[in-house]
Amino acid sequence: MFDAQRFPFIEKFDEFGVSNWVPYLPLMLTYQGRSLDVLALLDTGSTVNVLPYEIGLQLGAVWEEQTLSIPLAGNIARLEARGLLISATIGRFTPVNLAFAWTQANDVPLILGYLNFFSEFDVCFYGSQLAFEVCPKQLQQ
Repeated sequence: MFDAQRFPFIEKFDEFGVSNWVPYLPLMLTYQGRSLDVLALLDTGSTVNVLPYEIGLQLGAVWEEQTLSIPLAGNIARLEARGLLISATIGRFTPVNLAFAWTQANDVPLILGYLNFFSEFDVCFYGSQLAFEVCPKQLQQ
């Protein structure tokens, strides 16, 4: 990929102590002048980006001020979520605005999904190498 940045998979352990290698992307989130370095799970099966409650609070977001309700699906469908637009910086790339479904749960990972992470970035997974590459979408000429 043109101008791609490569990242390693990160070893995580489940509740049984079993090791898994997963594509976590380091990025910086910025909201209303506050910034936070985080790791986000790249999830090609997720329709939306999901932001855990505590991370939103650390960025200074106020739950009651967010009025757009976002429906969630899958194993987090039972959770309430509200829309939150946050600037994200990945490596050396220009910051982009990412739309998050901010949920009041803290037991969910920070997830980057189709809307709108995978529409802003191209990602290539190299499973046998335990790595992935990310690059901003290429504008059509």
